[in-house]
Amino acid sequence: MNPTTPPLFRGCATALATPFEGGSLHKEAYLTLVRRQLEADVDALVICGTTGESPTLTDWEKAWLITTAVKEARRYATEKNRPPVPIIAGTGSNNTARARELSCMAADCGCDGLLLVTPYYNKASDTGLVRHYETVADATPLPIILYHVPGRTGCRLTPAVCKTLCQHPRIVGLKDATGDLTFTARVRAACGDSLPVYAGNDAETLPVLSLGGAGVISVVSNLLPARMTALCRHFFEGRIAEATREQIALIPLCDALFADVNPIPVKYALSRLGLCTDEVRLPLSPAEPSVRALVDAQMAALGM
Repeated sequence: MNPTTPPLFRGCATALATPFEGGSLHKEAYLTLVRRQLEADVDALVICGTTGESPTLTDWEKAWLITTAVKEARRYATEKNRPPVPIIAGTGSNNTARARELSCMAADCGCDGLLLVTPYYNKASDTGLVRHYETVADATPLPIILYHVPGRTGCRLTPAVCKTLCQHPRIVGLKDATGDLTFTARVRAACGDSLPVYAGNDAETLPVLSLGGAGVISVVSNLLPARMTALCRHFFEGRIAEATREQIALIPLCDALFADVNPIPVKYALSRLGLCTDEVRLPLSPAEPSVRALVDAQMAALGM
């Protein structure tokens, strides 16, 4: 196994939205979003993930987003005399050669790690999944977090496959967005600390932490980075009652942000805060009035 490799991060990583304006990257808004996260002291940033609308980004856009986040994290770290926040790039694909290419590009952009979703549509066998991930891991020096979200991909990792993959020295984590805590427990039983597990759904942050998880890759922290970070730190520092209160308080907002396909609701919420437009790229479309009303209500309830 992989017992000596530390987690890529511990705590809250924000799955950052990608702001658009008029069909193009809104660069000024993106810088604002990145800096806001760094100032809130989040534990990591995930760029070009699901929330970042990676399927509709060009390679040039991905390179710019990753490079800019890396530069900002390093600049901020120098100002504060502290280590830079890890920047993790989403580089998954259902084409192994394409995933390898994107991963090498992201490494050249200076990021600290990779998030690779399971191949979608193809429906790879367990053998194919192992070979897919090992091929990418062999091609890059960066640590890799597996991303398991079968509701989107139609592809499932098993605890046995996770146990095989965590023997690779560069496969160092799992983002578990199954919503199935029994699966989470079985992965923890199979892999132990050789494969740190991160909650992939905000509403399950505390349950995953209670099973020995290492943190969360969060959508809610686009809006409330300090509170999601505090939830994790409360837990790790033994303030379980505080972590529980925070998790319960945030569940209605978690639900509202998934009242439509992510990142449609969170883009609307960010626009409400004046941080970017609510523009998304087709085939996504802006939030319907009913979704806006749900988000409005929960933002108001939290004083946002």
